[in-house]
Amino acid sequence: MSLIKASSTIALTLLGLQMAAHAQSSQRREAVAAAVKAEAAVKERTNAWTVGLAGGLIEGAPLRLAAEIARVVNEEGKLHVLPIVTRGATENVNALLYLRGVDAAIINTDVLDEYKAQVPFIERRLVYLLNLFPSELHIFVRPEIRSLDDLKDKKVNFNTQGTAAAYSGPLIFSRLGLSVEKMFIPHQLALEQMKRGELSAVVFVTSKPVDAFVKGRWEPGFKFLAVEYDAKFEDYYLPSSIDATDYPSLVQKDERVATIAVPTILAAYNWPQRSDRYRRVERLVDHLFSRVDQLQVRGFDPKWKQVNLRANVPSLGRFRPAQEWLDRPQAGTARLSR
Repeated sequence: MSLIKASSTIALTLLGLQMAAHAQSSQRREAVAAAVKAEAAVKERTNAWTVGLAGGLIEGAPLRLAAEIARVVNEEGKLHVLPIVTRGATENVNALLYLRGVDAAIINTDVLDEYKAQVPFIERRLVYLLNLFPSELHIFVRPEIRSLDDLKDKKVNFNTQGTAAAYSGPLIFSRLGLSVEKMFIPHQLALEQMKRGELSAVVFVTSKPVDAFVKGRWEPGFKFLAVEYDAKFEDYYLPSSIDATDYPSLVQKDERVATIAVPTILAAYNWPQRSDRYRRVERLVDHLFSRVDQLQVRGFDPKWKQVNLRANVPSLGRFRPAQEWLDRPQAGTARLSR
């Protein structure tokens, strides 16, 4: 009997241990499942309102502007703008059209000209949220160059590939019917070569004033050439000018040098209305427009002070929620420009 009793006790003990082990195993499975579910929820929340914003080259102004937008609009659980380094603002149209995860981009409007033949009705596939600032054309020449015609067949530098000048400059020269020997070296090197007479002009496409012309020392006769705005520039460009307030050492007090400007804009893919990506861009608009005054203070790029939310963009339609935001009664009292 004692042996039977002992065996029963051992059996019960083993059974109890098995049941306890099973319970612990079940608890572990439940804990793992709960952890996986919680992590999935975090992943969902993290990605739910993420907006990919293609900026540009790491050393360029567009990427800096993208980072500043993120700095102001990002809000945990509500919006996460992710600035993306790309090969340049002029190539960001390609990112908008084809790169996964890109919802918005900073682009120059005239880059659309390159896509007309490749992408039918490109103007319908993209929309603009905001006209950020104009990038003025600067054609800076040596003393012996007196007109655009004098530049024919001469060496002209358009900065390195991927920059606004490298894309927009040759396109503008083509529209002017001006054939030159194009160079694509860093402008700092080109300006030194220009002083030595090794090239005739440099072309900048950027918002004025440019430090190289403000702080640089130039002999008499170095100057900017005028480019008049007319019908051949109406599709993508805006009229502008350069005067003594921009470059007091290079432009006479009562002189005005006509030029054109390339709008640099914040654009988005024209997502189907009520789609997930559409709603993300819509939230970006709401956060950015309602906080744009925070970007126009010290500590941010001075270009933000030029931004006017109501400014139009040639050749593109405005994102519908952006226009609706501007049409709200409270938008009339918002700081739309400075």
